[in-house]
This record gives sequence, C-alpha cells and structure tokens, in this order.
Amino acid sequence: MKNIRNFCIIAHIDHGKSTIADRLLEYTGTVEGRVAENQVLDDMDLEKERGITIKSHAIQMQYRYSQKSKDESQKNDSKSTQSLPDDGLYTLNLIDTPGHVDFSYEVSRSIAACEGALLVVDASQGVQAQTISNLYMALEHDLEIIPVMNKCDMDSAMPDMVEDEIVELLGCRRDEIIRASGKTGMGMKEILDAIVERIPSPEGDPEAPLQCLIFDSVFNSFRGIIAYFKVVNGTLCTGDLVKFFNTGKEYDADEIGILKLDMQPTRQLSAGNVGYIISGIKTSTEVKVGDTITHVSRPCDKAIEGFEEVKPMVFAGVYPIEAEDYENLRASLEKLQLNDASLSFTPESSAALGFGFRCGFLGLLHMEIVQERLDREFDMDVITTVPNVSYRVFDKQGTMKEVHNPAGMPDPMLIDHIEEPFIRASIITTTNFIGPIMTLCLDKRGELVKQEFISGNRMELLFDLPLGEIVIDFYDKLKSISKGYASFDYHANGFRQSDLVKLDILLNGEQVDALSTLTHRSNAVDFGRRMCEKLKELLPRQQFDIAIQAAIGAKIIARETVKQVRKDVTAKCYGGDVSRKRKLLEKQKRGKKRMKQIGNVEVPQKAFLAVLKLD
Repeated sequence: MKNIRNFCIIAHIDHGKSTIADRLLEYTGTVEGRVAENQVLDDMDLEKERGITIKSHAIQMQYRYSQKSKDESQKNDSKSTQSLPDDGLYTLNLIDTPGHVDFSYEVSRSIAACEGALLVVDASQGVQAQTISNLYMALEHDLEIIPVMNKCDMDSAMPDMVEDEIVELLGCRRDEIIRASGKTGMGMKEILDAIVERIPSPEGDPEAPLQCLIFDSVFNSFRGIIAYFKVVNGTLCTGDLVKFFNTGKEYDADEIGILKLDMQPTRQLSAGNVGYIISGIKTSTEVKVGDTITHVSRPCDKAIEGFEEVKPMVFAGVYPIEAEDYENLRASLEKLQLNDASLSFTPESSAALGFGFRCGFLGLLHMEIVQERLDREFDMDVITTVPNVSYRVFDKQGTMKEVHNPAGMPDPMLIDHIEEPFIRASIITTTNFIGPIMTLCLDKRGELVKQEFISGNRMELLFDLPLGEIVIDFYDKLKSISKGYASFDYHANGFRQSDLVKLDILLNGEQVDALSTLTHRSNAVDFGRRMCEKLKELLPRQQFDIAIQAAIGAKIIARETVKQVRKDVTAKCYGGDVSRKRKLLEKQKRGKKRMKQIGNVEVPQKAFLAVLKLD
C-alpha cells in the first residue's frame, strides 16, 4: 500500500487539466505514441467537439521513482519532516475532473476517492472562481494540495504575478509551486516526483472486512452495469460473493480489474486500490453512486460516510416527440443516470405535450449536455420545456409545498407567500468591467455582499442572487459584457420570501402549460410582452387569426396577433352588384369563425427554446 498514490486534477474550466493528464500518461508510458491524441481520457465525442470535460475519468499509471540526493530533496520538499519514499515502482491512480460549475458534483465524487490533488492554475489568467471553489472542496476532505502553474510557455504568461496569487490563496512557499506546460511537457517529472513525495499513501487494512466506495458506474449493453470503486479496507478477489450495502442485493464478482486505457482484469484488489467490478447487474436502480460493497460472509459494520446527495438547481420537463417513445425515454434516462449521478427525474404529464419527465439538472449547460446525449447515445428526440427552479409555497394554514413546475401552483387565493432559492455568487474580474457586471447583477435583483481586491487589478465580487434569474441567460451575458474575462461560481444560499406571480401564455384563449413561468412581479409585464412578440415571429400563420396573450391570473398584460392567411374570394367577381362580393365575404367569414372554433395551434420546438434566448 505504501507504493500507491490516489490523486485528482482540479482547476477552473480551460486551465489545461486534460492536457496535463495527457502528458503524464505519455511520460509514464501508459499511453503509447500511436494511440496518443489530445484529450485522450475524454471518450465522448461531445467532450472532444466542445473541448470540455463532462465526466471524471479514472486511469492507473506506473511510475519508477528514483530518489535525488537526499539532502537536496529534503531541502526542497514541503514536508521536510516526512521521510522521503524509497526508490521503486509506484502505482498512481489519476482522476481527471471537469472544470465547469455545472459538473461540480463529478469533482466532489472524485475528491472522495483521493488523498491528494493537483491544483492547476493558468499562468496567463491566474486564480479564478472555480479554482477557489474546487480548492475549498478538496480542503474539506483534507487532501494534500500540489499547486501547478500551467501554460508557462505562453507569451501572455505572467508567472511571478500568478505565483503571488497562489501563495496568497494557499499560504504555501514559492518553491512548492511547480511551473509546467501541458503543451510542451515541461515540469512533468517534477509533478510526478511531487505526487510520490508529498501525497500520503492510502490508509486502510487489507485484513479487515471488505469496504469499497462506488464513485462512478457505466452501462454496457453486453456486460450489464460496470461499477468503479475504491477499496478502503479489506481485499476483493474474483468470484467472491459480495453485497451492496444500501440495496442489500447480493452478486458474484464475475470480473474485477484495474482501469488502464482499457479495463484490465486482475485476480484481486486490496485496500488503497481503485478498480472496477462486473457482476452482470442489469437493473440500473440496484447500483447507487456512494454505496458500499462488502462481503456476504464477512460484512463490514457500517457503510462509508461522507458522500453527499446531489441537489438539482434547475428543473425542466423532458417529453418524447412521439407518445409511444415514453417507455424508451424512461429506460434511456435510467441508463444515463448511471453515468451521470447528478441527473434526477420523476414522471409528469402536460396537457400540451402528453406524458414525460420532470428532470433536475445542476445548470443550463448540464441540461443542454443531457439533451444532446439522449439524442446521440439513445437516439431519442425530445422536447424540453422552459427551465425553472423549485419554489416553496406556503398556504394560509402555514403548510409548505415544494413546487418545481408552474402547473403545480395552487390557487393564488390560497397562497400566503412564496419563497425562492437564492445563491451566493462569486465573480472574479478585472477592474475595467466592474461597472457593467454590477449593473447586470443589480438588474437581476442581486444584492452586493462584498468586493475585494485579489491582486493587481483583479477583484472578487460576492453577490446574493435569486437562482431563477440566473438559470436562463445570466452566464452568457456575463461572458459577453466582460469580453470572456469574468469567471463565475456559485453555491446555494437558502430561500427568501419574494413577490412572485405565475405568468401564463394563452393561444386563442387556450393555456399552453409548457410555456408557463414563475417570475417576479416587477419583471412580469416586460417578460410577458417579449414572449408574445417572440411567439408572433415563430408561430406559422393559419387560416384564422391567432391571439397570443400573456396573463397573470385573469388579467391580460400583453397581446399580439398572428394574422390569418386569406384567399381573395372576390377575385372572380367582375362587375355586377356589390352584394355579390359581400355575399362571398360573409361566407368566408363564417367559415373562418367555424375554423377558429375547431382549429388547434401547433407550437414548434423552437418556440420553447426561443424563450431561453430572450434578450
């Protein structure tokens, strides 16, 4: 066990985590030159296309560590009191994590399976919001932090200034910061030596009852569900009869092994190791991330703790385009949930869209990725409704009900007050953009908590903002007004009472429940008017007038009309009495009236999406 090191790579989005992982794999010979490619661990097409990491990826490397002159090493080593490791072959289990705030649950799961972390900071951009957030997450789990300054080869790099920021953030010494470049491979040996020297080996007893923590799982259509785990205590062998602690289900360990670029079967895995188990499980609900695996014959006393349940931030309805695809959509979501534990869903129905699911996501990018994965991996065409957040509705008796969907709102006469979720947002930017960013946050009903200089002309702004205001277009607007320089991170900060109203959209007097939203009373008139104008552009013209109305309860606050397509029925009249023309026009008018009574309006999918893009 003393020759095992488990570590993850954490950083802000686009600071070069996956590139450093690529270089480490090449340096240790884990990936041969002929199969080497950029983002080698990102196995989804979607990840390669967008250049972002969506899933955490685990892989094992072998590194031969040779001790330098002992005096020099101990002088440079941050832990001079700790004896240096012996020369020899070390097993390094690396987990590459996503950087985007929407995938922070992936990061928290990876951190739970590690003893140390590489904190990567871009030498040209410095410390950013997600860097700080991921660092705090790692410190909560008492991980050993190794600061790495990446992209030192760039012309725009400011190594001395960024070193000052890292020293201020971590309180470490300057000589502990490793200067590296994922592009050129500079500093890779120093990083690997630091992993062996500074990160402690895992603690655990190979002779104790078996305890394994499941930190991820995937679905394979041939072999069933494959669970990835870290052995905390005990030893697991192929063919052992094991049980999953929370579900109580028992299985044979048909195959266990380690995670190289492909899965490699082994006979046994003991405490401190990371590996996978295949036991022919076909039902997705039987494997839960954070569950504990133990032996049936000699079970452990209690499950491993410290694994938090995910709390979805954004809710949206996901409906199949064809009604008969409902069961296929359920199966697809269950398989996707195995691979993405932060996705949650419950069945619901809508008058306009039929049967579907109310899904909980961590953010708007997460929702977009899930929709894209449903299309690519499971060939499911779906309609996604307007995203919203969960509200607490209190009635006159003081009973609280959680509402995720505007359609589930009780009668306004029965409501005493409504509470909406707030977040504490951290925005790091340069002083040139402070004015526009403050204006944006205040327009979104934000309250400035504090502002402070980090270093030079970089500032951190802390705002309390309603989550409902930021889920739709806040991130895009922040990036455009700051020319891409502002970084944004947030965490939940409780509920507060707000004056919220339900805004309904009516087409010819019929309510379209999929377009209903809950919004603040001060925004309602403006938002309703813009939605009506947008729908007027998008709805195809019919043989009759379509009235588009925005309403709060029984009060209409905005209206637009899509004019009818009319045939010139009087074209064949050439002369004669005017009553001939009037007779034809009256006949057409009666037909239009009858058509309006029985005609229905189809709302195209782009109308649902357009509501998200309102300027």
